[in-house]
Amino acid sequence: MAKLFDKVVIVGIGHIGASLARVIKRDGLADRLVTLESNPEHRAVAVELGIVDAATGIVADAIQDADLVVLATPVGTFADLTAEIAPHLKNGAIVSDVGSVKMAVLRDVGPLLPAGVHFVPGHPIAGTEHSGPTAGFPELFQGRWCILTPPAGTDEGAIKKMVALWEAAGSTVEIMEASYHDQVLAITSHLPHLIAYTIVGTATDLETSLQQEVVKFSASGFRDFTRIAASDPVMWRDIFLNNREAVLEVLQRFTEDLTALQRAIRWGEGDKLEELFSRTRAIRRSIIDARQA
Repeated sequence: MAKLFDKVVIVGIGHIGASLARVIKRDGLADRLVTLESNPEHRAVAVELGIVDAATGIVADAIQDADLVVLATPVGTFADLTAEIAPHLKNGAIVSDVGSVKMAVLRDVGPLLPAGVHFVPGHPIAGTEHSGPTAGFPELFQGRWCILTPPAGTDEGAIKKMVALWEAAGSTVEIMEASYHDQVLAITSHLPHLIAYTIVGTATDLETSLQQEVVKFSASGFRDFTRIAASDPVMWRDIFLNNREAVLEVLQRFTEDLTALQRAIRWGEGDKLEELFSRTRAIRRSIIDARQA
């Protein structure tokens, strides 16, 4: 694919940042790829792996002359990072991100960017429970969705470049309003993670002997919950705090549904249980048909 940028900076070279870096290097999408990373060990690993051309912890050195800056750290860091980065952004630069919450990103990043800098928030819906630069791989985004939530009036050329970047990564790109994105992800991602953390947390509170049996006999259900609950705790702390309204709303709906399910079990209402399980089974089949399984 043709080059999209002269210089790209990825801020934070963790799982998602490293995966995107590998795509950029693989496809020659930039002449120069730099990571701005506070962890010296991660900087050294990124350079050693050859997934970036340079790694630095100095903001001015990294951001100078960048055509694209991608924030790939927990969303709770975005406001402070943007305040540091903003003075060094050149006119015409694009700032994007990979955060799972978008209204908070609009709130924390947009107002701090200087005039002439284009802001195209993004969210690649992909990832594993692993973290750090060694966890990155370029196929991570293949066949997945990437949602962009540019504010009204964003430069169309900047949006097209970000679409081209994510399509090169193998993603299908959709443009979406930020608040709607947050409502959708509260259901599809944030609530499942909250439930997984809760279930695994409950297991850790069991008596020691029972804990051992839970681990020993963990079938696919509990095993899958533990995979989700192994995700980066700082990232998910920030997601829940920055999407609290949508998460609390869907959590309330879930609580009401759970109460109804408790009642059906208590009163032996097998027809209600079977009807619910049939509907949810159909949802699973639709996910498989959409190749998102």
